[in-house]
Amino acid sequence: MRTEATHNGIAGRLIDGLYVEAMVLADEARSYFDRGGLEDREAMSPADRVAFSCESLKVTTRLMHVVSWLLLRRAADAGELRPAELQQPARRLGDASDTDSEALAAMPERARLIIEASCDLYQRIKRLDDEMMRNAPVTSPARSLLDRLERSL
Repeated sequence: MRTEATHNGIAGRLIDGLYVEAMVLADEARSYFDRGGLEDREAMSPADRVAFSCESLKVTTRLMHVVSWLLLRRAADAGELRPAELQQPARRLGDASDTDSEALAAMPERARLIIEASCDLYQRIKRLDDEMMRNAPVTSPARSLLDRLERSL
């Protein structure tokens, strides 16, 4: 069941496209940081290797937040969640640490491209999340409580 409040055809395709982009980027990041970047990592100083590992974790965190957010929107689009449920704080986009510009400059080119792509994707999703919250219908606390009671029965 599709609801106009969550996704129309264009928004649903946008979410699907972003999901594919996030999964491709996650696979590329995993491949590079787990295996492909070992040679790059070994050529770094110990301090830069720590920064490299930290950036790997930041990329993973950003992408996991993005994928989770997109999966929730797809669930709402499929009728598995009500649009009001997407407004709950736990279903909003999670926080992710920014990358320090100095640390980014010290990264090998491939790492830098992956980090920048993850930051860009996260920022685009953040703008969508913020926009959806601005346009979300206001639900009264009483209505929310009644909805929760109905679901528990």
